[in-house]
Amino acid sequence: MSTSSSSSGSGSHFVLVHGAAHGAWCWYRIRCLLECTGHKVTCPDLCGSGIDTTDPATISTFAEYNQPLDDTLSALPEDEKVILVGHSAGGLSLTAAIHNYPHKLLVAVFVGAAMYKNGFDTPPSVKINDRTLAAMLIRPYPSDAIRRARFPDGKETDTVPRVYMKTLHDRCYSQEKQDEMIQKWPPSNVYEIDSDHFPMFSNPYDFFGLLLKVANEFGCN
Repeated sequence: MSTSSSSSGSGSHFVLVHGAAHGAWCWYRIRCLLECTGHKVTCPDLCGSGIDTTDPATISTFAEYNQPLDDTLSALPEDEKVILVGHSAGGLSLTAAIHNYPHKLLVAVFVGAAMYKNGFDTPPSVKINDRTLAAMLIRPYPSDAIRRARFPDGKETDTVPRVYMKTLHDRCYSQEKQDEMIQKWPPSNVYEIDSDHFPMFSNPYDFFGLLLKVANEFGCN
């Protein structure tokens, strides 16, 4: 399931993809800020996440887990492109979209995220955020399906600009791990944000400002 908002037509369309164990709900602050500045926002729940009723134990492949994002992108009007933002394991969904829907993407923004051209090598351990909302809403997730995500080499990976946002106080993805991913698959831009692994909770205003910077740099649809 996904939720979306409309805008006046002057802003960009952001599609925000959550990480493992979370759901569309984790974007509530960022969504409000973006909508208030005239942008359209879509926040899908990946399969078995958020309020999607699928039992995560029944999800065996990454393609199944990621199907809601595929549905969101395939349903876009033919001439519409989006700014795709992924947090943590949501970075894998961005890579899948770069392979499958490069014509629908203005830019892919990896936020303290898994940025692997061909899929996970060593998945990070997942730590629970200590925010009350997260503690109430996190769910089990299909760890094997996510861990086995693999993507073929293809020229599509060079056609979509990528931005990486380094989370400077991250205890899930260390600075060394983030730098390693950046070096292995260099993005167009690297920004830094003074936050833990969850900038949408710990530093939403700076995070929001960086998203506006991306929108200004890569342009509206």
